[in-house]
Amino acid sequence: MGVAITLQQVSRTYGSAKALHEVSLEFPAGGTTALMGHSGAGKSTLLQLIGGMDLPDSGEIRVDGQALPRRGLDGHRRRIGFVFQRFHLLPALSAVDNVLAPVLPYRVSFDRKARARELLAAVGLADRERVLPSELSGGQQQRVAIARALIGRPPLLLADEPTGALDSGTGREIVDLLLRLRDQYGMTMIIATHNPELAATCDRLIRLADGRVVGDDAILPAADVLDRIGRLG
Repeated sequence: MGVAITLQQVSRTYGSAKALHEVSLEFPAGGTTALMGHSGAGKSTLLQLIGGMDLPDSGEIRVDGQALPRRGLDGHRRRIGFVFQRFHLLPALSAVDNVLAPVLPYRVSFDRKARARELLAAVGLADRERVLPSELSGGQQQRVAIARALIGRPPLLLADEPTGALDSGTGREIVDLLLRLRDQYGMTMIIATHNPELAATCDRLIRLADGRVVGDDAILPAADVLDRIGRLG
């Protein structure tokens, strides 16, 4: 099961620019949330703070009830899968070795190679294990990046514009893949996106503007929307 995240009055400033201003939010375990807003609205900053890649100037972030410390966040980051718009694959490594890379420095209780191969199969690349990133399409590279994010079976997946560098058809394939993997592994997912199609597949939509939350709405499944329309008619 995924993890629950709570932000209480979280702020972050870079120079004179307020990236986040006293943001308070709760993300329930197992939920899928879309973050939307124009560039500079605070989406990426929010993900970086939740992921322990940056620290807030003020406020508190709690994970499963425990406050994130100011130091020693390596253990927290190891519980998170990160997916970015730019795939950040290591060009000299094969697909399977890119998936393995995050867990190589650590002692683990599972067979690294077997899990990497299992994940490549799960994202539809069982026959591309030994291929270099330069030999893969953009969509295939993002699939490798998603497999890499899941190598530690993280309870939380953070995705920053995961379809932003892809054409619309490939973007839909990545959306379907993310949702299938969410259901398979029971993760909490928080996705920053400009893609309304991706946002519509989530349970919840949070809108940000100038570092503030300006909208927070549950997203009804299409079947529920049609049912309500029918009953209203």
